[in-house]
Amino acid sequence: MRFFGFLLGAYAGLLAPAWSAENVTIPAYAPAPGVEHVYRVQMASETDMSFWFDNPGASSVAMRGAYLRRMIILSRDEKSMRVRWSLDSALPEGVSGAASTYQLNPLYQNSLLAYGVNQLEFETNLSGIPSNVLGADAIVANMQKMAANGPGGISAAPESGVSNIIEAVRANPLQIVTALIPEALVLANGQGASEETLEIAQAYTSSGTESISGVDVRAEIIWTLESTDTVRHTATLSFSQTDDPIALSQSQQAATAKMMTAFPERAKALTSDQLAEVKRASKNRTSRFVVSLDDGSVLEALETVAVRSGGMTVRTFTHVRREQVPVSLPIPAILTSATLLTPDLRVEPLPSTTATPARVNDDIQASAPPGGTSQAHVAAAGNENQNTVIAPISLQVKSAILGASPVHHDIGLNIDLTPDSAAKFKDFTQAAIGQQTQVLIDDKVIMEPWIREPIVDGHIVITDADRKNLEILAERLAIPDASIFVRVVP
Repeated sequence: MRFFGFLLGAYAGLLAPAWSAENVTIPAYAPAPGVEHVYRVQMASETDMSFWFDNPGASSVAMRGAYLRRMIILSRDEKSMRVRWSLDSALPEGVSGAASTYQLNPLYQNSLLAYGVNQLEFETNLSGIPSNVLGADAIVANMQKMAANGPGGISAAPESGVSNIIEAVRANPLQIVTALIPEALVLANGQGASEETLEIAQAYTSSGTESISGVDVRAEIIWTLESTDTVRHTATLSFSQTDDPIALSQSQQAATAKMMTAFPERAKALTSDQLAEVKRASKNRTSRFVVSLDDGSVLEALETVAVRSGGMTVRTFTHVRREQVPVSLPIPAILTSATLLTPDLRVEPLPSTTATPARVNDDIQASAPPGGTSQAHVAAAGNENQNTVIAPISLQVKSAILGASPVHHDIGLNIDLTPDSAAKFKDFTQAAIGQQTQVLIDDKVIMEPWIREPIVDGHIVITDADRKNLEILAERLAIPDASIFVRVVP
């Protein structure tokens, strides 16, 4: 959704491109219904957790994926469109590097199984921004079914990450598009519902507000028409978005607290300057679009997003191109390198199910996210220990007492293990350095800490904003022979 504030074109029906020596008229997005387009999509993420890890091998990780997508406009009227995307996790022919360096592809296959789709239909506005996902109820039901039959037969806890994702999708079904077809949002951001006349090299500024974790975060936006190609009949646009760091930092307070809980020993040793750094957040999005001057559609797009939060930096890269369109934008090396150092992850496939198109005629109304885009980022960190299977362990509890948390200086459940279990826990955490783990009590996931260093004292602290939850856990662990279960995140 191109957004130029006062620069909205006055003649939305005029689609013929025109330009003078300095001005170019970019038409409104007007795709032909019934025509299928194939897109070649490349994605990658770089996660830097060097702030939290001493081991360089555990501090940074790169992952990438490559896909072919098919999209067709099923119908279009004066207010909206209905589109269908066909989804596939198979690695396309002709990619650079070994198939093993494209670890997002098997992860995406599991996502398709978890959501239960291989096609997705949704309604959009005239620029392509989703407004209503068809079949959302069926998708949520499939996700709940998969969560109820988790690894080892253990269902997802009410406060676990999986359950949170399901509830977020139930509250806003548009997140299904964000999770499965983020490139649809990238394309829509460069397409306009009405024509605009722009001056080459002139920067056009605007602003928008997005609600993040209940906090209104203002973003400054700059659009620039870089150039035109009279032979290809295209224009190249650039876009940048910078979120207000103060409001964004406020929105990330809960996430920062969880990060500190995941690294309790490191958190206790932070200086005041380091603590201030952990609490600072930033987000920058830059994009370039090659837009057709015939129908206003984006033929090629490149987006880079950099997010800093809780002492961790995540960068994502997305390149989308119509299959028959030549590459004209400079592609980051992480997407094209023949040799890419990636973690040795073993992605276990989810139980096979028959994925069916989501075409249930649900009447679900939801508004598009402010600014037209929303991004979900998944961070991972790993090291050489990920080559070894680490067995889960059961640990005997010596005592579980409510008291001050050494991490957040508030209430916490202080758990001390028996000597034998403390030794087992030391060996487990030594083997799991650089990996995320889960602590379970009564088959429920209580927390998911990252292991930064061996835990040698047999002491575990569980924090919760609700004291009653901690009191319940303390009662459960007060019985004779009480135990907790610890494993690497499946």
